[in-house]
Amino acid sequence: MTDGICGVVKERVEAAGLWGAGREETEEPRTHLIAAEPFSLSKEQLTLLNRLGPALVKFYEAVNDLYLRSGPEWVREYLDAGKGDDLVRHAAMKYQKHTIPGIIRPDILMTPDGFAITELDSVPGGFGRLDCLSQAYEQEGWELIGSPRGIRDGFAAMLRSVAGKDDPVCAIIVSDESVDYLPEMVYIAGELREIGLSAFTVRPREVTFTEEGLFIDVDGEKLHVDLVYRFFELFDLLNIPKSELISYAARKKLVVVTPPYKHFLEEKSLLAMIHNESLRDYWALSLGEEDFDLLRRITAPTWVLDPRPVPPHAEISGFRWKDKPVRDWREIVQGTQKERRMIIKPSGFSPLAWGARGVKVGHDMPQEEWAEAVEEALDGFHKLPYVLQPFQETDLFRVTYFGEGCEGPSEMEARVRLCPYYFVVDGQAKLGGVLATACPKDKKLIHGMVDAVMTPCRLG
Repeated sequence: MTDGICGVVKERVEAAGLWGAGREETEEPRTHLIAAEPFSLSKEQLTLLNRLGPALVKFYEAVNDLYLRSGPEWVREYLDAGKGDDLVRHAAMKYQKHTIPGIIRPDILMTPDGFAITELDSVPGGFGRLDCLSQAYEQEGWELIGSPRGIRDGFAAMLRSVAGKDDPVCAIIVSDESVDYLPEMVYIAGELREIGLSAFTVRPREVTFTEEGLFIDVDGEKLHVDLVYRFFELFDLLNIPKSELISYAARKKLVVVTPPYKHFLEEKSLLAMIHNESLRDYWALSLGEEDFDLLRRITAPTWVLDPRPVPPHAEISGFRWKDKPVRDWREIVQGTQKERRMIIKPSGFSPLAWGARGVKVGHDMPQEEWAEAVEEALDGFHKLPYVLQPFQETDLFRVTYFGEGCEGPSEMEARVRLCPYYFVVDGQAKLGGVLATACPKDKKLIHGMVDAVMTPCRLG
């Protein structure tokens, strides 16, 4: 089954304009290595992924309620830190009170203890590339998770559901700051048009506004936009042309925007709240005991790096340093390389918060640099909160792949990250597909890179 697959995948990805797309450096033409076959998941793993989608929808709905109505003040303090007043006010507006993101993508590491969710992304890239890769493997006879065309059809169903109509005009708006993902958004819009959905990828400056709403020019015709798929980050709003007009149109209900303008649903610190003991009863009631237990079990332990020491009679909940509780995060500044097997990363609302940027691996840097990273995170709490997670040890998998010339397959031992894409349709999660990223075992962080293998997943 592997014979010829490299050429089929390369040809399709090149035709889609994605070969080499999304890379800051340009000295190599490709973006990643080509897998000889899809990555195999067990029946039990797929069952868990199917359970996870509905649990995550419940979680986002519960976070939405926690922030807007029933939560303690410290929750809003954490989630509002560093955000502008206009964005905070917009997030609380009634017109989008009950809305949650239309795509939910957890980053899941495969560890000896099972799945470990290290991040949640509600403005994810990668699903266009996954759809393109999936077409190639399906063409060669592979049945994938989500087959046939689960990503394209799931995205289309989500857009129609959010727009509230079967034939909306959809503008996928990609900012300059997110331009690495422009080719895959152009590609997926074209695939949507193939099945009759009027979807077009545009830049913010290409949108025009009147008192009737937003418009885009398509082949000389002005089309009224029903739905905006927001492929730009909220921290970039001040740098995005016409962002205020798009926001105004959303507030006036002249257009529907997804993901909604809710900064508090785009923070890594949400993972810390799953494990916060003071919120245990809230999660159990809102999610149900079964889904709450599932999320606690497979979500990596996470803590917000709050610089304030806790009172003398208390301790940082759930955290141990040198087998002892601590009251002040500065106690972790000193430690051996083994004791520093931890990761610090921005919670969100920053250009450092995506694509492994801003991530500090404690045991992969000198002690002095680790101390500086801890202090930087604590000092910046009120402008840009950081979170701390234990470094996740992962299983190793033997992956067969093709290099640039497709001369013949090679093998490597790799660490693997799974990215399932859930599309929220009428309040229900639909698993459209799963992207596996396999990196050489010496890489501390797993993400798309030229020496990584990226491939769809199948039930094997």
